Amino acid sequence: MRKLYINKVQKWVGGFLPFYLFTFLPFFAACSHIDEADRLIYVKPAPAARCVLLEDFTGQRCLNCPTATNIVAQLQEAYGDSVFITVAIHGGPLGFKGNDKLVGLATDVGDEYFKHWNLEYLPVGFVNRHGIVDYIEWTFAVKEELTRPAPMKMEGEADIKGDKVDIRLKMQSTEGTITGKLQIWLLEDGIKAMQLMPDGTADSEYVHNHVLRTPVNGTWGEDITLQEAENKNTHHTQTLDPKWNPEQLSIVAFVYNDQGVQQVVKVKVKNKKV
Repeated sequence: MRKLYINKVQKWVGGFLPFYLFTFLPFFAACSHIDEADRLIYVKPAPAARCVLLEDFTGQRCLNCPTATNIVAQLQEAYGDSVFITVAIHGGPLGFKGNDKLVGLATDVGDEYFKHWNLEYLPVGFVNRHGIVDYIEWTFAVKEELTRPAPMKMEGEADIKGDKVDIRLKMQSTEGTITGKLQIWLLEDGIKAMQLMPDGTADSEYVHNHVLRTPVNGTWGEDITLQEAENKNTHHTQTLDPKWNPEQLSIVAFVYNDQGVQQVVKVKVKNKKV
């Protein structure tokens, strides 16, 4: 009786297993041919908030430049220093490099930028590098630029280590491949230096802010390419000049190409005292 039962079980199993093995075999075979990359669902990065860069070409001998500076202050109050970012570039024939008695803010790189862009007068500027804009049009240009989508995100940190500024940037493309230049500038605020005023007088206690002190990674920056969703980190250092006030330094970094400034960020340089 026991032998008869075992024979029946063997016959049932022998008939059942081949049938179901052949039934499910195509499913296993199909799964084994799915590419690993196709098993993942791509999630597009969230859109980035637009920040605007104003390159303010200015000079200490420029009578109308204080008026332009007032417009800059109004824009900063309206949008905040992290959304509206300005850099005061001193150079050109109305720039002043200083002498034994007076502090000058013009630099060789400021002169180079002035000549490169074929500028003819001051004050004038670029709003995200979409062409030269007269200072009386800056408010409209900034407002218009803030309506444009931004194709990438940027954030950064900077602090003083010894006699250098240590700069770390994080970038991500949120819209396609971005190819261009990464430019990093070091700025200083709160500089008291002579400035000619609209009435022709000279104010020796005038306070200059967001003054371009030096480019960190070359006059025109360095090549950079970002694929969509790619995260890229960079590290740079800048040696401090004894003339600079370490408590008033900041870093402005931006990526630009033939379509203008793709994104910009400004970070305060932290002076960590041990």
